[in-house]
Parts: sequence; C-alpha cells; structure tokens
Amino acid sequence: MNEQMPAQTPKDLDQTELARYIINLLQRTMVHYAVWFTEVRHQIGMETALEVLQEATDKGFDVQMNRLAKTLGFEMKEGVPAPLLALSRDNLLALMDSVSANWLANDGVWFQAVEFTHGMNDAKRCNDSAWAQFSPFEAWTIKKFLNMPEHPGLDGLKKALGFRVYANLNIHSIVDDGPSSFTFQMNECRVQSVRKRKKLADYPCKSAGLVEYTYFARAIDDRIRTECLGCPPDSHPDDWFCAWRFFIPAEPSETAR
Repeated sequence: MNEQMPAQTPKDLDQTELARYIINLLQRTMVHYAVWFTEVRHQIGMETALEVLQEATDKGFDVQMNRLAKTLGFEMKEGVPAPLLALSRDNLLALMDSVSANWLANDGVWFQAVEFTHGMNDAKRCNDSAWAQFSPFEAWTIKKFLNMPEHPGLDGLKKALGFRVYANLNIHSIVDDGPSSFTFQMNECRVQSVRKRKKLADYPCKSAGLVEYTYFARAIDDRIRTECLGCPPDSHPDDWFCAWRFFIPAEPSETAR
C-alpha cells in the first residue's frame, strides 16, 4: 500500500493488508456470534440460549460453508469440507491436537491479559465465571455430538469427559467406585506439568475446578453430583494433579431399605 495514499476502502489495501483484513473480519464474526449467544443467555436464560444456538447453527452453517466453498473452490461432502476428508487420519489427528492446543493458548492469553492489567484476583474471578458458562456449553455440545439421551447417567459422563477439549491435551484416568460413582483423576495436566518442569508451585485452580467439573457433570445429567477429592492448592500424590468423584445419590426409597 502506498504510504502517501492511505487506503480509503478495503479494496485499496495491498495483498498482505487485505489478507489481514479478512482475518480481522473472521474475528469479528466469531465475536459477534459469541455476543449473540451471551446476550440471549442474559436476556432469556441458558436453556433458551442453547436452543437458539442450535437453531442458528442448523440454519447458518450450511449456508456459510457453501459460500466459502464456492469462493475458495472446494467441495462440501456430507456437510464437511472435502479438503478435511482428504487428509490422512494421522494429519486429522494432528489437526485435532493443534486446534485443541490453540484453545488452551487462547484461554491462557485471556487470563494473562486480565492478570497483567488488573491483577491476579480479577483474572481468577473472570476465569471462574468463564468456566461457569463454558462448562455447561461444552457438555451440551458433546451431548449433541454423541446423540446422548437427556439422562445418560455415569456411563454417559465417562464418555463425555473423553470428548472434552482437555482430553486431547491432558491424560486422565477413571476408577470405578461401584455402580453409582466413579473417580476421575487428571494424571497429566499440561498447565501444571509445565510449571512442575520449571520448579514452580502448582497453579491454584481449585476454585475454577469446582465450577468446571460440577457444572459439566450436571449439564450431562442433572442427577449427577460432584465431590472434589483434591485440587491445587490442595496437596496431591505424584500420580495426579486433581481428582473428582462423581455420583448419583440414592433415591430416598433405596436409602430406607
């Protein structure tokens, strides 16, 4: 772009700046989508917001993807961009890991942006509140993806935990405690493992975890309750960073037997 002739419209931008502008448009689209969801949730409630989100996605995805396919010259097959289907399984798995790692990086940069400008207390407060919104949404979208019934029970929760974004980044294990409960252990946590390698203390994530796991489990099946068995700053054994017990309380009639 000629520095002495500033761009008056996007069509005046040079190739590099035009590409950057398009990326900026994509960012605006994503934020606008999130703002709509947030405002519907605020005005009408979470349950309605999820219903509206599903309707908006059903109506908008095909239209938008077909437009991009036409513009960029790729095909859509079974509702998926053909270039994705053409990738090898190893490359698809690598892409899955990369997208998941970007999600975690996005979470981190938001946390630090608040921390560096407003301090740790505000960052943790925003973080915990964000998890209160994201966890039930993630549970809802996993239930939709896996076509789960309204009450999939503890088996459904076990499966759903394996489809979280975190499951693509961390290593966890599940220990059955009986027919009505199980323990989930986070054996390797990318965030905590990095701190451990740097000889730093664990990040005190318990306040966020209490929100995250409780809300996630309840959104998968509203009968499920959550108990924290340990999460930083709590002390913990070397083989896990945090552990959570999920259970369905016995019905009153069962307790009386």
